[in-house]
Amino acid sequence: MTSPLRLAFAGTPDFAALHLSALLDTHHEIAAVFTQPDRPAGRGKQPRPSPVKSLALNHALPVLQPQTLRDPDVQRELADLDLDALIVVAYGLILPQAVLDIPRHGCINVHGSLLPRWRGAAPIQRAIEAGDAVTGITIMRMDAGLDTGPMLARASCDIPPLATSGDLYALLAALGPKLLCEVLARLPAAIAESTAQDDSLATYAHKIDKGEARLDWQRPAAVLSRQVRAFNPAPGCFTFLGEERIKVWRATPQPGQDAQPGTITDCAERGITVACGEGSLLLETLQFPGARAMDVGELLRGRGELLARGAVLRSEA
Repeated sequence: MTSPLRLAFAGTPDFAALHLSALLDTHHEIAAVFTQPDRPAGRGKQPRPSPVKSLALNHALPVLQPQTLRDPDVQRELADLDLDALIVVAYGLILPQAVLDIPRHGCINVHGSLLPRWRGAAPIQRAIEAGDAVTGITIMRMDAGLDTGPMLARASCDIPPLATSGDLYALLAALGPKLLCEVLARLPAAIAESTAQDDSLATYAHKIDKGEARLDWQRPAAVLSRQVRAFNPAPGCFTFLGEERIKVWRATPQPGQDAQPGTITDCAERGITVACGEGSLLLETLQFPGARAMDVGELLRGRGELLARGAVLRSEA
């Protein structure tokens, strides 16, 4: 067994907490945990700790929540930890060069794609939206660029044909912690053997904007189906019917199109068929305002008059 490393961990959501949990089961020392400041959440909009903070506090780990890592006082605090490496997983704050230079072996990042494809904030969603068949996890040593650092290890997985972002998140969350621990077991050799990224193959996974979740019925059904899956569970795709803004949680492309885009051409227990710019989309799970998500068969029994054949779904209110 290699000598234990003195580490700090920087992360915020559930995906990051799963990696911290894996590190807690190793012989490495976690000197401190960095996470985003508590954010208002829930109906009461009360400040809520991140999943990483909750896990760290449960294990009596020191927690730091700076607004920025550009603050010289924060950088001095980080330097005083005398780290071998800083592990960064979905942290959400930019690490300036001064921070990257502090740990002896640098800052090690877990990224949810096979770099250099899908550098950036939303690699899981963008992979599904683009129709990728394969994705994975990359462990890299961070540099000043956006996910441009040398790669220490990669692990791939197939994207199931009907997978949502939530489904793919779970698959990658099972890959990442194991791969991270394997890399840490080989430091610093893993860094010496790292591979530079080919910048000519890079694509960028821009941050998700809620407006992107609007369904444009002029687009092909296959594209809309990927959009629905990419934005499930968040932010959730939506369309308009009458005065209602309806969320679409599950939809499958179908051949054939014999009406104006947005027109409901068939209603059945299995779903509502909507004409698209190319093909049709079978809407299977919908959510009306103030209600839970429901299969279409259940909705037809209560809202059948609204979801009737010939009704038109709109892209705008």
